[in-house]
Amino acid sequence: MTGDRKKEPWTSIQVVVIGDAGVGKSSMILTIATDSFAEGVPHVLPPTRLPTDFYPDGVPLSIFDTSARPEDKSKLDMELKKADVVVLTYACDQPVTLARLSKYWLPELRRLELNLPVIVVGCKLDLRDERKPSLEESMAPLMQEFQEIETCMMCSAAEQIQVAEVFYYAQKAVLHPTGPLFDRETQSLKPRCVRALKRIFILCDHDRDGALSDAELNEFQVKCFNAPLQPAEIVGVKKVVSDKMAEGVNKNGLTSIGFLFLHALFIERGRLETTWTVLRKFGYNDEITLRDDVLSSPSFKRASDQSVELTQKAIDFLREAFTTLDQDGDGTLQPAELEDMFSTAPSNPWDSPLYKNTTETNSVGGITWNGFISQWEFMTLLDPQKSSASLVYLGYPGDTSTAFQVTRRRKHDQKRQRSQRGVIQCFIFGPRKSGKSAILDALIGRPFKESYDPSKGDRYAINKIGLSGGANKTLIMREINEASVSAFLEDKEALAPCNVAAFVYDSSSEESLKRAAELLEQVAVSSECSGYEVPCLLLAAKNDEESNPSCITRSARICSTMGLETPTPVSMKLGDNNNLFLRIVEAAQHPHLSIPETELGKSTKQHRQLIQQSVGFVLVGTTLIVGGITLYRLYNMRKLHSSS
Repeated sequence: MTGDRKKEPWTSIQVVVIGDAGVGKSSMILTIATDSFAEGVPHVLPPTRLPTDFYPDGVPLSIFDTSARPEDKSKLDMELKKADVVVLTYACDQPVTLARLSKYWLPELRRLELNLPVIVVGCKLDLRDERKPSLEESMAPLMQEFQEIETCMMCSAAEQIQVAEVFYYAQKAVLHPTGPLFDRETQSLKPRCVRALKRIFILCDHDRDGALSDAELNEFQVKCFNAPLQPAEIVGVKKVVSDKMAEGVNKNGLTSIGFLFLHALFIERGRLETTWTVLRKFGYNDEITLRDDVLSSPSFKRASDQSVELTQKAIDFLREAFTTLDQDGDGTLQPAELEDMFSTAPSNPWDSPLYKNTTETNSVGGITWNGFISQWEFMTLLDPQKSSASLVYLGYPGDTSTAFQVTRRRKHDQKRQRSQRGVIQCFIFGPRKSGKSAILDALIGRPFKESYDPSKGDRYAINKIGLSGGANKTLIMREINEASVSAFLEDKEALAPCNVAAFVYDSSSEESLKRAAELLEQVAVSSECSGYEVPCLLLAAKNDEESNPSCITRSARICSTMGLETPTPVSMKLGDNNNLFLRIVEAAQHPHLSIPETELGKSTKQHRQLIQQSVGFVLVGTTLIVGGITLYRLYNMRKLHSSS
């Protein structure tokens, strides 16, 4: 079912009652409206509205009666598409109408793609044959097949039995739905519900001892339900839990396991409003994700050549979280520990392929602190809103605007001849088989691979680079696929976020150097035209192989012509990177250096200089002329004055 439901907060709820003709739909509606039963009810009643105070939740219900006649089918469909909940009826004394629920009505609701809760109601309970199977027996298969059924019940309009309960449960199905919380098939809380409740538990566990003490439990109770628990009630709650599962309570109080068990128990006993009240008090919506007003992501307004970085406060918070989860103290987070970190969020934000194999890990797949914080900085650079939301789900204290800072524009860095950025982004270009991927692997400590495995699309690698004096920078290397360079540069701002561009060629192949030089020229021209000039480095890869003499001569000429440093020789196979990553960071820190100059750029520069000289001459000439006129007028004024 793909229909979209309205979002809370609910100001009114529209209930549509459907079912075969003669099952008692109209009589049931009239009874709830008038608090009495009447004979000779009209075929279809006009809309009926229950007042705000009819039920405790204080949300008014509008009840719509419908016709099952074929000629009224289009009107019925129209009403259903406006509904918030469906009351599907059958007659307890007419078995054929019960069979029609699974054969016609429920499949028809699915055909309309209505994402709505359904309340199944057996009308005319007073006429039911007691020898028939119980409600639970007859409804269990139906509820198993159609998960959209929220609950099943029976009523009697003639005897006024459970009629009010029908619409109470209809309202409850909208305000406190079972679906997002509980999986009927497995009889367990759904993963997203578990994640939300775990986060709430952690937020309430102020002393971080893994249990809610009596004081913490009481504070939670007051926050959610505006009333404290009496000492005897707290003892009773813990006894209910400990009787069912010993690990639910320890000497410090109610554990997270016990907290989750309590909510599963509430739901099993039909007290869904308890769990929903808790979730909503802590800012969750009907999809069990935090509301926008709770996430309150900073605006992150910035120019295309500015980036967003984590503040020291955010880094300190993440370091504490890393240390807490690193229970074995090995300085890494194993996959299970990392998953536990994000167990309070709707999902792991790094599950996207974009984040796979981008950071430093140990031999058994544990992510190091450098890899962990680098991944956070990478996410912050690419998607600061996602980074902000992830911090909130982890329980970051206070306003997340304190967790981020916007960098100075790259253009201003070039003018000041210095960059203070903590996160450096290097775009790496080069022809196929030049060694780009091996360089990215080396950045994150991956062993050299003899076999050639071409990258599919762009690829990233991120790690910390130590500087003299103990400081470090985060280096993000982005491999740009050779085939996509032209399309990539069609975007005039493609190079705006790039701090350094590196061009790799196979030092033993003249053809590889030629292609790398073409890419360098292409990028340099694009940077000159766009105004986002980028420091560039030429990298002579595979230095372990016999160098091509003509490559050495030609590469030196290219660098001399374009005003670049001589190529940096590297061999990833021998593990000799020649301080490459440090060189990249240093080039980014001095953004006015290593800017390549093309023939087009030189011509443009000379043209601008000629224009400036010409403008300067005219200005000087104008000043002289103006000065001459001033002196001439002054001379004539004196002459006239003396003659008078």
